[in-house]
Amino acid sequence: MHPLRNLGLLLGRFLIAAVFIYDAYVIVRSREGATSFVAGSGLPGHIGGVPLAMVVALCQVVGGIMIVFGFWTRFAALAFAAFCVSTAVLFHRDLASVDVTIQAGKDLAIAGGFLFLAATGPGGWSLDARGRRGL
Repeated sequence: MHPLRNLGLLLGRFLIAAVFIYDAYVIVRSREGATSFVAGSGLPGHIGGVPLAMVVALCQVVGGIMIVFGFWTRFAALAFAAFCVSTAVLFHRDLASVDVTIQAGKDLAIAGGFLFLAATGPGGWSLDARGRRGL
C-alpha cells in the first residue's frame, strides 16, 4: 500500500476520532447538563442507575481509540456511522431551524466518512493490518 495512502488514512482516523474523544470529555465535564439534554429528548436519562450520557461518553472514548489505532476498525466505523445517523434523527429534528439542519447534515456527513472508513479499511499503518483483522 502506498505510504501517502497510509498517511492519509492514519490522519483521517485521528481527525474523525478526535471529534468523539473531545465530545466525551465535554460530556463528562458537564455531566448534569448532558444527562438533562438526553432525558429531554425522550430517551431514558439513566440505564441501570448510570447516566446514559456517561455510557455514550465511554463508548465514544473506547471507539475513538479503536479508530485511532486501527483496531477492529470496520466494526467501530460501522458503529459510529449508526451512532451519527441516530444522533441526527433523535436530536436534530427541528429542521425549520437552520442551525439544527446544519448539525443534522454534519452528523450525516460524518456517518458517510465512517462508511468510507468501513469500506476501505484502516490502511497499512494500523493494528488491523498487523494482525490482518477484518470486521
